[in-house]
Amino acid sequence: MNTNNYCIIMAGGIGSRFWPMSRTQHPKQFIDILGTGETLIQQTYNRFKRICPEENIYIVTNQIYKDITKSQLAGITDDQIICEPTMRNTAPCIAYANYKIAAKNPDANIIVAPSDHLILKEEEFVRVMNLALDHTSKNDDLLTLGITPTRPDTGYGYIQFLDNNNSEIKEVVKFTEKPDLETAKNFIASGDFTWNSGMFIWSLKTIQKSFEALLPEMDNIFKNGLGKYNTEEEYEFIQTAYSTCKSISIDYGIMEGSKNVFVISADIGWSDLGTWGSIYTHLPLDENNNALVGKNVMMYDSSNNIVNVPQDKLVVLQGLDNYIVVESDNILLVCKKEEEQKIKQFVADIKETKDERFY
Repeated sequence: MNTNNYCIIMAGGIGSRFWPMSRTQHPKQFIDILGTGETLIQQTYNRFKRICPEENIYIVTNQIYKDITKSQLAGITDDQIICEPTMRNTAPCIAYANYKIAAKNPDANIIVAPSDHLILKEEEFVRVMNLALDHTSKNDDLLTLGITPTRPDTGYGYIQFLDNNNSEIKEVVKFTEKPDLETAKNFIASGDFTWNSGMFIWSLKTIQKSFEALLPEMDNIFKNGLGKYNTEEEYEFIQTAYSTCKSISIDYGIMEGSKNVFVISADIGWSDLGTWGSIYTHLPLDENNNALVGKNVMMYDSSNNIVNVPQDKLVVLQGLDNYIVVESDNILLVCKKEEEQKIKQFVADIKETKDERFY
């Protein structure tokens, strides 16, 4: 395993679409949401141990999640948990991690990945990541992992690529945020679009040059901390520095403005697990197409539901079709699957009560 291979796992989100199971104090990435015996961040961490030395895996998360991160990831050190004092989207957290890694290994070759994605075909994922790392170790390119699309989905971003070579690595033409259905259908039919996974591969030198060119103000903020990273002075510096950073994604801040962007598209059994509906498609179904997580769930005249309840709770449901039923820590949600986008509004309304037990 190449000791220059590093991974930055982003784990700072709240995952409000998975309320009531995912809440501010215990968000989605720290939950065994699929009932597999491993939380999503544990699955992600174990996956990257096959690609990077364990000591080269960094977790970027909010400082309120430091303890739960350490408790769930055996062997990880305090120095590998990069704590953000406040949420500022993905560009600042990547810039921060870059400078921490640079202080140890300026020749690092880095994968950046979310902590809460599902990948079913791990052997293919490992192969593709190693191919991408080999490319970025030899080329001054920014790579993103594309997902071979299986349907015209309007919930994902799309990447158009130039299909002019026999390599798996293609030059990016443009990024498109979530399109309407007709546009998505045209993308799929053209054959030169892939879904945007939100995973990136690059050398440290290349991404730092990109920050200097495209987000110079942000780069200078973190550059002012040179000599403090991985020391006792880092904490105090970051508390001040982060508050001056603008909130911007790496997609908008770097990828869409760069010329040296490439995509490697793959079929890795991927889902971003963004909604309860997306989880439904990855759970075993009973004879009436109900997806059940919980040992004591009894269904009568009910179909096409997703039910996630505590293992020790007896739940009896009758006459439901196409619903989400979730119980977690004394909160019960019953919501139509096709209207699950309203869950974010439910959470916003509950926050108005100021009762932190419920969100």
